Amino acid sequence: MPGADLNVLFITADQWRADCLGTLGHPMVATPNLDAFAAEATLFRHHFTQAVPCGPARACLHTGRYLMTHRSVGNGTPLNDRFTNLAREVRKAGYDPTLFGYTDTSADPRTLAGDDPMLHTYEGLLPGITPGLWVQEDMAPWRAWLAAEGFGRYAGMHDVYRPRGRTPGRGATFDPPVYDAEHSDTAFMVNQALAWLSVRQEERWFLHLSLLRPHPPWVAPEPYNAMYDPDAVPAPVRAASRADQAAQHPFVAWLMDYLPRRSFFPDGDGPASAADEADQRQARATYYGLMTEVDHHLGRVFGFLKDSGQWERTLVVFTTDHGEQLGDHHLFGKVSPYDPSFHIPLMVRAPGQAGGRGRQVAAFTEAVDVVPTILDALGLDVPQEMDGCSLVPFLAGDTPDGWRKEVFWECDFRDPETLAAETALGLTPDQCSFSVLRDEAGKYVHFTALPPLFFDLQADPGERENLAQRPEMAATVLSYAQRLLSRRQLHADRTLVNHRLGPAGQTIWKGARQ
Repeated sequence: MPGADLNVLFITADQWRADCLGTLGHPMVATPNLDAFAAEATLFRHHFTQAVPCGPARACLHTGRYLMTHRSVGNGTPLNDRFTNLAREVRKAGYDPTLFGYTDTSADPRTLAGDDPMLHTYEGLLPGITPGLWVQEDMAPWRAWLAAEGFGRYAGMHDVYRPRGRTPGRGATFDPPVYDAEHSDTAFMVNQALAWLSVRQEERWFLHLSLLRPHPPWVAPEPYNAMYDPDAVPAPVRAASRADQAAQHPFVAWLMDYLPRRSFFPDGDGPASAADEADQRQARATYYGLMTEVDHHLGRVFGFLKDSGQWERTLVVFTTDHGEQLGDHHLFGKVSPYDPSFHIPLMVRAPGQAGGRGRQVAAFTEAVDVVPTILDALGLDVPQEMDGCSLVPFLAGDTPDGWRKEVFWECDFRDPETLAAETALGLTPDQCSFSVLRDEAGKYVHFTALPPLFFDLQADPGERENLAQRPEMAATVLSYAQRLLSRRQLHADRTLVNHRLGPAGQTIWKGARQ
């Protein structure tokens, strides 16, 4: 089927670890609808995001650019309006890309006038996208619906997600909220998206369904709150003690003390890393429950498309913005140098691409590949400025020649408001960053102004032992540092560098960076 005739369903969950899929052998979490989808899609086993937290990760995802080129480095850091993105590109082909959820795009202030409200939020809209249901942190549309359904009025996100109580002997995230499963945020957003789809069965459409879960607050409606036994969840991968973990690197030590409990748990004070065993186990169980809830509602969407005869003319992509530590390395959240923050799921099903159905690709892929893949599948040109590469050959059952043998990502942990890391670590804002080169054998983490990390992933897949300062590892660490530098040089902005103007006019070379 010609790509130009396809509908597009682009699904993002939020904060979904790559290992939490039944089809990949997770011992506990149930994702039957995503597992069934994987059986007729192409699943990319070694897929990594290019940045954390949400805003930078989604900027990479939506623009196809690395953090070092788009420079929206934090939640609230504006995304330069000069960059194209998925929404702008598909509009050129006549699509009206419509959002149900959020994109966390901080607006370029140079495009705004006076005291525009968009200057007061990091949760702006991706330029070019149409808001079908725009949900920001206050969850106002959902709270209004809950009030209309008789659940009362809630002052904001933390009010509506407050647990009903605290059951003795259970972890802090066990108790359900006041709303039931039929009225959850996920149910509401999917209901709205299905209503939108129901009146577009005879026309071509582009839907970006951006769901909040399993992102905190970790409170799940019944039955998902009690679906998994906290005593049976997999143990976290971490050092024997918090002190041992903190000794690995000063940035890790700072994170362990800085990230607050109240960002993840409904009560208590102090750092999240100090949560007791019961709370940490229940957090995992609740996180899994929220995933199963998302899976249930995605099954509704997939079922609608099949029942309405649209499945075979719809390109479907499922991914997330970043992962979650979930107690690994004595950390919660997504900011860290460790794999669980960056290793994420990606599944793509393209009508007419039978060669990749049910395939699990072992090659390294990156979030910046998603936009080039969607554009290529639709028969559209991929802008030369994008850092990612199309995955369409994998969907056909092939593996492109010269495909990358490694992945690259970055993190910028500055905070111009609080200067928290700057003060604690003695850094300037511009020194608050690290870059990572990871392949099958090892992982090198280069900090701008702090010591590096190096992990032997064959001997130490849990990233427990930093080998960067070992004399016998000096040559290996140097080789990874050189490759990291080469990767950064290869992906310098090339918007116009392959253009040449001369007497004969303009010459343009086009080709992959690989």
